Amino acid sequence: MNYHEAYLLSSAPNLAVFLTTIVLSVVLFPCSSASSLDSFIYVGCSQTKYSPGSPYESNLNSVLASLVNSASISTFNSFKISLPGSTQADVVYGLYQCRGDLSSPECHHCVANAVTRLSTYCVGTSGGALQLEGCFVKYDNTPFLGAQDKTVVSNKCGPSIGYDSDMLARRDAVLAYLTGGGQYFREGRSEKVQGMVQCVQDLSMNECQDCLSEAIQRLKSECGSSPWGDMFLGKCYARYSGSGYSSESSEQLHRRRGWFTVCAFTFSLIFVLMLF
Repeated sequence: MNYHEAYLLSSAPNLAVFLTTIVLSVVLFPCSSASSLDSFIYVGCSQTKYSPGSPYESNLNSVLASLVNSASISTFNSFKISLPGSTQADVVYGLYQCRGDLSSPECHHCVANAVTRLSTYCVGTSGGALQLEGCFVKYDNTPFLGAQDKTVVSNKCGPSIGYDSDMLARRDAVLAYLTGGGQYFREGRSEKVQGMVQCVQDLSMNECQDCLSEAIQRLKSECGSSPWGDMFLGKCYARYSGSGYSSESSEQLHRRRGWFTVCAFTFSLIFVLMLF
């Protein structure tokens, strides 16, 4: 072996480390900051507690695991689980609903994150619900699957900046369009005004439209001439913004998906480099 060959072999690990460092410095920062799907919107926990090691805890763990597993292949699913040895009081109901424009990997990531955070927010409680930017997760020992729920759980309005007749006319037109499509999830835009609505898919389409009508009526009443507003009811929500969604615009989502692809490629490249 000559000196040149020996140098190449001995420097190969250093080259891999060097290239890896460059790639990480360029890509990892956007990857770590790109996702806003995990942004917190609201959480609710029941007042009742279950006993550690009880059949209820076993059923709950099974429901939560089922939610996470299912989220890798579907944007919505619901479960009712009662393992052998359980009584009626031990039955656990659960569901998740991902935002309608998410990919399967994005949905799975969001639901897994929500389940983890619920175990922190609602420690030992027999019921909990968490809404993140990208998904909604709920579990309880009281039957709620397929039941309408128009309770206001979260609403936010932008600051008042004066009356803008053009913006309000476009907002009303967008919100009317969103409820006219007979869909569980819909987005719309009229120049600078964007809107988004979604229902949990355990509702019938008629129940969904009823829920959205209630959400939009409350949204316009509560937010008035605000440049943006969010109204979350128990089983649906409506949102609008005059300059992009208050939490994540369509453009931001597009850029984040691009970085998701870059990140996946980069991690594969890093793995290959470490082999040489």
